[in-house]
Amino acid sequence: MDELKSIIRDIHDFPKKGIVFKDITTLLQDAKSYHRMIDLLSHHYIGKHVDKVIGVEARGFIIGSALAYKLGAGIVLVRKPGKLPSETFSKTYALEYGTDTLEIHKDAIKPGERILIADDLLATGGTMAAVVDLVQSMGGELVDCCFMAELEFLEGRKRLPEGKVFSLLKF
Repeated sequence: MDELKSIIRDIHDFPKKGIVFKDITTLLQDAKSYHRMIDLLSHHYIGKHVDKVIGVEARGFIIGSALAYKLGAGIVLVRKPGKLPSETFSKTYALEYGTDTLEIHKDAIKPGERILIADDLLATGGTMAAVVDLVQSMGGELVDCCFMAELEFLEGRKRLPEGKVFSLLKF
């Protein structure tokens, strides 16, 4: 894991002063590291019967699509408002500086389907908590919330269902 962690670069003062941004593009553009990361994540879910993987806009699409392929599951996109063409459910949630909203197609999840939610990074957990609410309100059964990396000091997993978080890399 240290090898994968070392490939992710830190960008200081982005997107604002005092923030150290974990730039995953360096890992994604390295074919060997990207394949290894997806293989390690997918291995965690073999035998757990995942019907669909949700990719959360936008980097979650990269992780979620690859996981869905490896697990033989469908892929569902959760996007910002106005980006999905059919009828949607939406969830507005609090950010430290305001609110944001996410949408999912109304027909994306059938009651009882086993859902894995994937994103690149777990920080404060607000976005993922909103997606969990959408899944549960649609009758989906949450398998897990899956992340390539987690910023443990922000304690985002405390906002998510206990025992339903897996992060490959921890910072």
